[in-house]
Amino acid sequence: MSKHAVTPFLRRRSTLAALAGGVAVAAGAGVMFSSAFAARAAPRVALPQANVTFDYQIGGAYTPPAGVKALSRDRSAKPVRGLYNVCYVNAFQTQPDAMDWWQKKNPDLLLRDSSGEPVNDEAWGEALLDTSTAAKRTRLANIVGGWIDGCAKSGFQAVEPDNLDSYERSGGRLTKAHNAAFAKLLATRGHAAGLAIGQKNTTDLLGQRRSIGFDFAVAEECGRYDECADYAAAYGNRVLVIEYTARDYSKACSSVGAKLSVVQRDLDVRPAGRPGYVFRTC
Repeated sequence: MSKHAVTPFLRRRSTLAALAGGVAVAAGAGVMFSSAFAARAAPRVALPQANVTFDYQIGGAYTPPAGVKALSRDRSAKPVRGLYNVCYVNAFQTQPDAMDWWQKKNPDLLLRDSSGEPVNDEAWGEALLDTSTAAKRTRLANIVGGWIDGCAKSGFQAVEPDNLDSYERSGGRLTKAHNAAFAKLLATRGHAAGLAIGQKNTTDLLGQRRSIGFDFAVAEECGRYDECADYAAAYGNRVLVIEYTARDYSKACSSVGAKLSVVQRDLDVRPAGRPGYVFRTC
């Protein structure tokens, strides 16, 4: 059983991004972006470097601190020229402010309980998307795939589809196999657009990383749950670690800080200058 079968006390704060795809930006993916789109072949994918200084900015974009070489931002934000940019996409659950759109446009793609009500991740006010059938996964991949294409057009080098573990909050209505199959569709779409794809959490799916197509990992609280070494072994140290407490950050730095990218952020991942903002790296 996953250590995260019960929603962790601390978990990422989803951004309240607009439903529309990311904002178009000037080209220039930076020194770590290895190629442009090819006319007749799938673009090459650039992987993040191991143990690079990393910032997690999904709660709002701001000027990266000195020394940062890689960062993650919401798909509605602009990437930063010269850095390795990871695009955050809430792929397996809805953004709280997007529920009306889903209810009006694709109500049957929301996972529902026996009463016909959407199944919610109560901790974050997000409804789960229904990955339980191949037909629904295909339709969802067309929607989320459009967002992924938008990440590529904006100049990101990678994408992190969040809530891969939504099956753990589904009351048995979704399975690990359902979400793995959907993740594979997203990985294929990302690779076709020239993006690396990061496995977001969920050590239970590390064994399927190659068949799904994951290239690296974004791991929240792996220090807290003693999972960092598992991600490191699976991805050759290409792991971006986020901790939310000083204790867990210190634990991660002590155990894997010499080989993995570890950052402490505040739980609300506030932009710099806001009260409560926290940013530390090993």
